[in-house]
Amino acid sequence: MKKYASLLLFALLLNGCDDGDLTVETIDFKDVVATSCDPTTNTLIYKLKPQETLLLQMPEGKLATQPDTLVYDIDDKTFRFFYRAYDGAVAVSNVCDAIPPATPNINQEWRALAGKLQIVTKANYKDPAPADGHTEIVGYNHNITLVNATFSKPGPVLVNDEYVFGDFKTTVDPVVVAFTDEVAKYCDVQLKVYNNNLSNALVIENLDKNLIVNEDTPAGQPRKSLINLPTSNPAVTSNNVYYRIYSSNLPELPKQNYFCVDATPSTPSVKDTWVGVAGVENVSGIIEITTSHTLKVYKHKVYIRNATMKKGNSTFKLATEFYLGEVTTIAP
Repeated sequence: MKKYASLLLFALLLNGCDDGDLTVETIDFKDVVATSCDPTTNTLIYKLKPQETLLLQMPEGKLATQPDTLVYDIDDKTFRFFYRAYDGAVAVSNVCDAIPPATPNINQEWRALAGKLQIVTKANYKDPAPADGHTEIVGYNHNITLVNATFSKPGPVLVNDEYVFGDFKTTVDPVVVAFTDEVAKYCDVQLKVYNNNLSNALVIENLDKNLIVNEDTPAGQPRKSLINLPTSNPAVTSNNVYYRIYSSNLPELPKQNYFCVDATPSTPSVKDTWVGVAGVENVSGIIEITTSHTLKVYKHKVYIRNATMKKGNSTFKLATEFYLGEVTTIAP
C-alpha cells in the first residue's frame, strides 16, 4: 500500500505543474513493457508511453546473470533515473538515438539525485515445461525498484520511499543436457562414467564402486546410489555429477585419453560447470544401473533420476529419467 501511496503523491505533484500540452494525471507504467536500447549491454532501459518515458541508465554488466538481489547507489552520474514528459508523440528514436530528433520537446523532467537502486533477479523457465520433466532457463526477470529516492523536479524536491520501475526481462540460451550417442564410457581406474557431445560432457566422478559390477541385476532391481553420497571420509563424497560446457570442441583423440586420466587436460578450457545437487534417498538425485551380459561382455545401463543441476544460484532439472548411456565392461 505504501508504494501506491507514493505513486499517487508523485502523480499529484506532477499534475500541479501544468505543461500546457500534457496534463499528467497519473504516472502509471505498470502495464508498459521495459525495453533496452541495446540488449547486449542493457545500459539504457526504458518504458515508453505516447508522451512520457521512464529511463534507467547504468553501466554494462550490472544486471545479475543468476538469481540474486543487487543494490546500487543512485548518483545521477553512473546510475541515473529519469521521468520525462513531452509536448508531442514520443518514439524510440527520442530515447535511443545518439542524436535524438528535435521534436517533440521535453517539457517536464524528473531526475533521481540519490537513493538506492534495488534489482531482484529470478530465473524464467520454459513454459510449458517439456514432457520428460527437464526444465530450461530461458532468461531472467529483473524486478527494479528505487528505494528512498530523492527526485529533482519542477517545484519542491520529492523523497519517494519506494518507486517501482517494474520488470525487465533478459533472455539466455537454455542449457539442455542430451547426447546424440547412447554409448557411455567407464574409467575403471579413475572411477568415472561419462558421455559427451562435441563441446559438452556429463561426468559422474568418484563413482560408487558397488554400481558397476560384472554381475546381472535381477529384473526390476537396479543397483542404486545417490549423487554426492557421503563416504567414511567427511571431506569426500562419491557420485559427484558435473555437466561441463567447453570453450571449444573436445579433442578428436579417443575420449578415454581426455577423461580417463588423473589430471584432466587444461585444454579446451571449461566455460561453464553445473554441479549435481546431493540426492535424497527415494526422492531425488538417484543413480540407477541395470546390468546384463552375453558371454563375458557386460552391459550397464546408467540412469540418473530426479536430478537437479546447480551453478551459483541457478538450477535446472535433468529429465525425470535421464539416460546417460550404456557402459560396456569385459569380464576376465
